[in-house]
Amino acid sequence: MTAPKRLVLASASPRRLDLLKQIGILPDAVDAAELDETPLADETPRRLALRLAMAKALDVAARQPGAYVVAADTVVAVGRRIMPKAADEAQVRDCLKLLSGRAHRVFTGVAVAAPDGRTASRLVESRVHFKRLSQAEVDAYLACGEGVGKAGGYAVQGRAAAMVISLQGSYSGIVGLPLYETSSLLTGLGMSPS
Repeated sequence: MTAPKRLVLASASPRRLDLLKQIGILPDAVDAAELDETPLADETPRRLALRLAMAKALDVAARQPGAYVVAADTVVAVGRRIMPKAADEAQVRDCLKLLSGRAHRVFTGVAVAAPDGRTASRLVESRVHFKRLSQAEVDAYLACGEGVGKAGGYAVQGRAAAMVISLQGSYSGIVGLPLYETSSLLTGLGMSPS
């Protein structure tokens, strides 16, 4: 008799956990990777998202032998400029100022490491267009506090939804874990997500 397959989410993000639950996947464990997420010299936003997702999966897989490990990383970019994961209110304000009235891209890399050492990854690119934000709207968003710690200084699943004129691509990818791709990677590596 074979042991049941374990699934570990390599992220402390409650949003990623909620997204997995949304499609009926409940990880056996949550084990966040601890990595330096500083972009490399001349690294593009898409390469950064994929590199960090894979590095997180491999980091946690080394601590979780015999498990499937799912990891992801989300990067918000304006052109080639990588927006920070806003550390404080001042960075949230700077991000919103830059994103106001324009379109930007959200790149989410997702990677899965299988118990046998195989890995697979995908990159999902989405486009988000923000309305032009008034000072009062920026101040109100800062007051709610949800932009701190988020890529690009906003959470599309929260109050920032009122700022979005249009969205093309993967909504779940923008939130932090593209569900179609995650499910497909798990299935492709031998773990049925359902």
